[in-house]
Amino acid sequence: MRRLAWELILALVAVLAITAWYASMARSGLPQPGSLLGHLLGIVGFLLMLCTETVYTLRKRLRGFTTGSMRTWLQIHIFTGIVGPYLVLLHSGGKFHGLAGVLTLLTVVMVASGFVGRYIYTAAPRGLEGVELSMEELETRIADVDRRLHELGQAPVGAAPVFASPRVVQLFWMTVLLRPWIRWRQRRALRQTVKNLSLPDPTAAQRLEQLLDDRERLQLQIHCLVGARRLLALWHVFHVPLGAVLFTLAFMHIGAALYYATFLK
Repeated sequence: MRRLAWELILALVAVLAITAWYASMARSGLPQPGSLLGHLLGIVGFLLMLCTETVYTLRKRLRGFTTGSMRTWLQIHIFTGIVGPYLVLLHSGGKFHGLAGVLTLLTVVMVASGFVGRYIYTAAPRGLEGVELSMEELETRIADVDRRLHELGQAPVGAAPVFASPRVVQLFWMTVLLRPWIRWRQRRALRQTVKNLSLPDPTAAQRLEQLLDDRERLQLQIHCLVGARRLLALWHVFHVPLGAVLFTLAFMHIGAALYYATFLK
């Protein structure tokens, strides 16, 4: 069963609420970055982005950090990674020149990269705690579906073997990227196949369609597992250095703002 992306829903609600509040505060003009409201937006947004960059990583890396599941911390990571940059964007007050402009551009690219990473991440099958399922676990689940199909008097088609040749891996990458379209085609073909069987019992036909759908979903997950691992590794090569550059420039921006706006007054 597909889970709702609550982190995206809550982030959207937060962004809409912040937008409504910001619009009411900006009726007489956009708050400037150096104003009290501008500073507040920048500080809160930066702290949320800093949380995005550190807390989820600490949960993965530190053995003593076991509070909450990996799935929960990933959801927090995504939520703060959307709301924080949005606050920073509002903090700019529509001024995108100099270092602030570069930071704004990098922030937008970082968020876009995060959405790409989330899409790839969700391609790999995971359990309730967010832990990636192994190939053996998926094959065990397929075997269980096969057993239930045999109980219905149906002989399932054997699972396609998984190889690691460059050509097949390239196809797996396409499978990861096009998986919603592939699933749609699978479901449409299954409905037609079961319909052509003309089974007299509607309940049995529905159960057969569900089992066949589960089997094709699991086979697709096996293919996605290989492609998602490789795509995530490639994505990290871009996303992690981008984050390092972004936060380096952000600390420089904060230091310059404190120096010119506070210490020189």
